[in-house]
Amino acid sequence: MSRDIVVTSAAPAAIGTYSQAVRAGNTIYLSGQIGLDPASMQMVEGIDAQIVRVFENLKAVATAAGATLDDAVKFNIYLTDLANFAKVNEVMAQYVAQPYPARAAVGVKELPRGALVEADAVLVVG
Repeated sequence: MSRDIVVTSAAPAAIGTYSQAVRAGNTIYLSGQIGLDPASMQMVEGIDAQIVRVFENLKAVATAAGATLDDAVKFNIYLTDLANFAKVNEVMAQYVAQPYPARAAVGVKELPRGALVEADAVLVVG
């Protein structure tokens, strides 16, 4: 099975030793996205803006891979404050239709670049 690397300027460029996404057959693995604005590579301010930016970034990578977030079978959400979990639910419902994919939510001490939230996803297409 071949691996295809997905790259788009509509989402933040990788800031480490990873790809924005990797497609292996019908499965697309989206790397974690934080609230970086893809144009400026600066963190957007506040938890609400960061959650939206995270999902916009994931959506952009999914689109570049020829998919949508409705193709997601699993999301992993990382929050520096689990009190913001309800806000993630609110925003996620705007990007993913029912029936919802599987999901994990984890409280973490810190995230790259001082982010308040990060999410990654696994998509299956075809």
